[in-house]
Amino acid sequence: MLAPLTQSTLTRDPNLLVGFDLADDAGVYRLSDDTALVQTVDVFTPVVDDAYSFGQIAAANALSDIYAMGARPLTALNIAAFPRQTLPFEILGEILRGGLDKVREAGATLVGGHTVENAEPLYGLAITGLVHPARIATNAGARPGDVLVLTKALGTGLISTAIKREACSPEVADAAIVSMSTLNRAAADAIIALGIGADQAVHACTDITGFGLLGHALEMARGSDVCIEIDSSQLPLLPHVQHLAQNGFAPGGTGRNAQNGNAEVQLQSTLEAYWTDIVWDPQTSGGLLIAIAPEHADALHRELQARGAQGWTIGHVRQSTLDTSAQSTLAARIVVN
Repeated sequence: MLAPLTQSTLTRDPNLLVGFDLADDAGVYRLSDDTALVQTVDVFTPVVDDAYSFGQIAAANALSDIYAMGARPLTALNIAAFPRQTLPFEILGEILRGGLDKVREAGATLVGGHTVENAEPLYGLAITGLVHPARIATNAGARPGDVLVLTKALGTGLISTAIKREACSPEVADAAIVSMSTLNRAAADAIIALGIGADQAVHACTDITGFGLLGHALEMARGSDVCIEIDSSQLPLLPHVQHLAQNGFAPGGTGRNAQNGNAEVQLQSTLEAYWTDIVWDPQTSGGLLIAIAPEHADALHRELQARGAQGWTIGHVRQSTLDTSAQSTLAARIVVN
């Protein structure tokens, strides 16, 4: 049997500042004392019917990993698979056009790509960015007392499922498409402006994508060795999401997310059952989850607003109490009230 691929099985390069050992959003490789390379790749099947919108969403989703590291995107490579025997080739052109427009909006340069034939369409990008080695936003720096700010509303997985089942109004679908195709550039600019690092305002950051809000918050809690408390009443939701959760529109990934993380998560018994499908809902091109020192939280909201972005304070970081003998209500990595 082959051994699983882990960071410890690879040759450790001292210039590899962020690998995959802590499930961070992108890898970071130091080039010099003041420059590091940030690299990520993301590919998935269509989540909406319109080809151009799908291209935009896929590009925004890939770029989000760069923004979550506090970096600026530099170049992009297309990665596509397409069933040219069963779909008009023009559809691929529209997908690529949508992606290109988002890459340009990000201020990055598309330098090429690769396409293969496949039974179903796939599209995504490999993105390279730049960051200062001392100002990398990882998911491992959250501190007790930090405030948690989320920059996009939740529910894209539920809405995408409703779209596939033809049970979604155009208004609700459009709201999700706008959210998913919106870059996290403004949010990244806000945390860069405030400062990222142990001695700065912003201590940790991640983006909310396929593992859902709780899955990515759990990665932050594990990486930082803290507990996270989330207030469900403060969670922003896209239109109609609560209704969809109550009526069985959870995508298949929701159950897998919950199964993988439930042992470390405590949902208070007072919460309605449908909240499980919201907090574990796999997001596409979701917002940034930012852990910031409490004295800088108001400044973050001002910076976001000034750049046309939104932000909601959804919880706090607490001291870890992962002691099986402890009686604390925070004897879990994540608590949702």
